Amino acid sequence: MSTNSTTDTDVLVIGAGPTGLLLAGDLAAAGIDVTLVERRPRGLGNMTRAFGVHARTLEQLDARGLADELLTTGTTLTSARLFGRLDMDMTRLPTRFNHLLVTPQYEVERLLERRAVDAGVTFRYGTELRGLRQDADSVTAELTDPDGTPLTLRARYLVGTDGHRSSVRTALGLPFPGRSVIRSIVLADVRLTDAPTDSFSVAGAGDTFAFIAPFGDGWYRVMGWTRTRQVDDSEPVDLEEVREIARKALGTDHGMHDARWISRFHSDERQAPAYRVGRAFLAGDAAHVHSPAGGQGMNTGLQDAANLSWKLTAALRGEAPDPEALLDSYQSERHPVGTMVLRSSGAIVRLAMAHTPLTRAARSLAVRLLGAIRPASARAVGMISGIGVSYAPAPGGARPSGRRAPDAHLREGRLYELLRQGEFVLIAPEGATPALPATAPVTPKHLVRATWTDPAKKAAVLIRPDGYVHWASN
Repeated sequence: MSTNSTTDTDVLVIGAGPTGLLLAGDLAAAGIDVTLVERRPRGLGNMTRAFGVHARTLEQLDARGLADELLTTGTTLTSARLFGRLDMDMTRLPTRFNHLLVTPQYEVERLLERRAVDAGVTFRYGTELRGLRQDADSVTAELTDPDGTPLTLRARYLVGTDGHRSSVRTALGLPFPGRSVIRSIVLADVRLTDAPTDSFSVAGAGDTFAFIAPFGDGWYRVMGWTRTRQVDDSEPVDLEEVREIARKALGTDHGMHDARWISRFHSDERQAPAYRVGRAFLAGDAAHVHSPAGGQGMNTGLQDAANLSWKLTAALRGEAPDPEALLDSYQSERHPVGTMVLRSSGAIVRLAMAHTPLTRAARSLAVRLLGAIRPASARAVGMISGIGVSYAPAPGGARPSGRRAPDAHLREGRLYELLRQGEFVLIAPEGATPALPATAPVTPKHLVRATWTDPAKKAAVLIRPDGYVHWASN
C-alpha cells in the first residue's frame, strides 16, 4: 500500500501485547504493510494479570471472527457481586455477549497473534526501540536487534503499544502524569477445595479486600490487598499470604491450593496528555494505566486499537477527505474514554479500600443507592462493559452518529459478520442506493453494501469498521 518508496514499512507497531497484535492484524488484513517490534523473545507466556474480556471487546473480536473461539477458552459470568450486596447484572446488556468472559490474557494474545501472522504482519522479536525522529513524511525508529546490532526502520506512521513503561512515549517526550493509587496487591491463580457459590465475588472487611473469579477450567484468579502489609513489588509473596488476605476479606480462603502463579504488584493511575504526536501514536497501557478494578485495562487498549486501525488505513489509502482531522479524531474519541476508565476503576478501588467508619458508611450508602436505582446500575454496567461508550457525532452529523451500532440481522448476514471484511458497511432499504456522505472516509471500492430485512426501516446507515455509526439518513 505504501506510496513512499523510501519507507521500509507503512506502519511500525512497537509492542506485541494484545493492543499491538489487534492493531497490526487489522492493518495487515487491509493490505497495509506492517512491522511489529517486540523486545521480548518470541513465545507467548502462560501467566497473566488480565483475565476478563468485556462485552464490547467481544463484539470487536466478533467483527474479526475470533469471539466464538475465545468463548471456548474460559467461563462466562452474567453478574458480579460487589461488597456482598451489589449485583452487577450483565444479562440486560443489549448484545449477544451479555456477560463477562473470564479467560487468561494469553488466550486473547494467541488468537490475535495467529490472525496477525495469517494477515502477513512482519514480526521482529527481541528488538528494542532506542529512539525515534520524525519528518514531514515519515517516522524513523532507531532499534537494536537481538544480538545488539543497531537497526534503523523508516515508516509512514508509528504506534507505541509497548506498555506503561513505553519507550515510544519516552522518545516522544510525553509526560505520564498521575500517581500510585494502591501498593502491594497480590495475585494468584489457584485451585479451590470449596468453590464460592457466587461466580464472581468482591468483598472488603476492615483493612482488607479480595476477589475471586473462575477461569472455568478448575483454576481461579484471586486478587487481594491489605493495608497492614504495604511492601515493595520485589518482596516475596507465598500462598499463605494470599490465604490470610482472603480469610479476612471473604471470611474463608475456600481451601486454596496448588498455586501455579503468585505475584505482587502496585497500580498507578496515569494518562498521557496526547495520544498523537505528528506521525506517532500511543495506544493501550502506553497511553493510560489505572487500577485493575473493573477489569478494564486490556479491554480499553483493544478498543483503542480498533479505533485507530481503520483511521490509519483510510489515511494510507488516500480515502479520507481530511486525513489529518481523521487521525486527530483518535485523540478526541479515545482520550476521554481513557479518562473515564481512570475515574471508574479508581472509584471502585477507593470504595474497596475504605477503612474509617465514615468511609465505610459512605461505601454502604453508595452500594445501596446504586443497587436501588436501576438506571444508575445499568449505566455503570454499560460503561464498564464498553457497551455504553459512544463518541461525538462525525463533523456535520447528528445522532445516531458516534453511537455503537448494535448487531443486526441483514439480508446478507449479521452486521458483525459483515464487519469481518474490515470495511465500512452501508445498510439501506431494499432497492435504495444512497450516496455516500462527502465526509465519509471511504470509497465505493472498500464499501460493503447490505439491506435491512425489516421493510419498516427506511433510513440508510453507514457503519464504521469499528462498529460505530458514522452517518444515518433522515
